[in-house]
Amino acid sequence: MKTKKWLYYTLMLLPLAATLIALPLLPDQIPAHYGADNQVDRWGNKYESLIFPLLTILFGFFMMAMAKYAAKQEKSGNDSDSGDNNGTNNEKVTVITGLCTLLLFNLMTFYFLYTDFHQVENLSELPVNITNLVFACLGPLLIVCGNIMPKLKNNSVIGLRTTWSRKNEITWKKSQKFGGITFIISGILITAVSLTTRAGACLLWSMLILIADAAVSIWYSWRMAKKYG
Repeated sequence: MKTKKWLYYTLMLLPLAATLIALPLLPDQIPAHYGADNQVDRWGNKYESLIFPLLTILFGFFMMAMAKYAAKQEKSGNDSDSGDNNGTNNEKVTVITGLCTLLLFNLMTFYFLYTDFHQVENLSELPVNITNLVFACLGPLLIVCGNIMPKLKNNSVIGLRTTWSRKNEITWKKSQKFGGITFIISGILITAVSLTTRAGACLLWSMLILIADAAVSIWYSWRMAKKYG
């Protein structure tokens, strides 16, 4: 767990460190926002490049707080079925989820620094579009989350959390197992979409997959609550 935490804090702080090192070399004006047509529609001061790394740090601390809260819930007796559990299971899963997300944020930071350095006016000119990059990373993240979801203990922080899934231990376990399977399938589909479609189509298909995933998973937890509640 200590190794994971060191890696976690490294990924949390690396975007800020890299941006601070790059800041003196950046042009005074950088692309601050791109429109739906991938063209720059607003230029900003180079110090705006610090915003995303700072948000990354805030997200990192937020996930750490959520991890400790989930561990506290696990210890408090919500998961009395595992007598040898010391409350670290949910914490580990939350930290792993945070690690994967922070890795995505790191890739996005270096992508933004590249567009800032070169003052890219049209993202379509780049070999990799930011939309495709995000979903190409999100796909594997969903696969990882899908594999660890069945290990989660009943909590209100992470996992497939609905009124029905948290009704009792049976509904929780079955909902997490099913949700894990749908996450893996969605991750595979989104990865394939990100590698085979352009930005607009990638966004559309990926969002449809995520909406379908959520709808089916919620329906399943409701069905399990009806059956085992």
